[in-house]
Amino acid sequence: MSYSTVVFSSPGTPLADRSVGELVAERPGRSRVFQTHHIDFCCQGGTTLREACERKGVSLDTVVTELEREQADPVEPQSNPAELPPHALCDHIVRQHHDFLRQELPRLHAMSERVARVHGGHAASLVEVFKVFTGMANELFAHMQKEEQILFPAIKAMSEDKAVPESLEGPISVMVQEHDEAGAALEKLGDLTNRYQPPADACNTYRALFAGLAELEDDLKRHIHLENAVLFPAARRMIGEGTS
Repeated sequence: MSYSTVVFSSPGTPLADRSVGELVAERPGRSRVFQTHHIDFCCQGGTTLREACERKGVSLDTVVTELEREQADPVEPQSNPAELPPHALCDHIVRQHHDFLRQELPRLHAMSERVARVHGGHAASLVEVFKVFTGMANELFAHMQKEEQILFPAIKAMSEDKAVPESLEGPISVMVQEHDEAGAALEKLGDLTNRYQPPADACNTYRALFAGLAELEDDLKRHIHLENAVLFPAARRMIGEGTS
């Protein structure tokens, strides 16, 4: 049996009535438009574009115009991971995003500890950055281990027609909840760092930390989006098709 990864809305469905997660799955470049307007396409990817704009107080017409402009861009992405079959998408997530986290989290942890120790006496927010980051990093390491040892092997087995478990709803629900917690931590870090804008007199480590946190946020949002909006819905469909 061949399993598809993404199910898109019916042809002709207006952009406003499609989910933001689906829109990014279709064209990853759209994430830039949503990031510009601080629209959450990962943890809140099931929200329609209309609802997302209302929540953020952003003009729907403006966002639709920007999305249409992105659509007209002749430069197509070299590859779209949302088009991969589920087993290959699992491997992509581990290789592209889990490996990135395993490399970056220790580096950023060391820098955040140093910046908090050196500058925290006159900028208490930096001590809070260290605390929030440390908690998030610890949770992400445990999260990745659960995915790689439990959830992803089950999804890959289904995708390769090896086995269909009765349900993965429990593990998936736990992962989604942990994604929400990571998203909340990212939001807190953004607030504490003025959206990763260092002060004019910041030292090099200070600046490198903020630049690294910004890159981490960008990668983690794309990572969560691929799981919440693409991989997990595909797993739920596979279970339904395999047990019907």
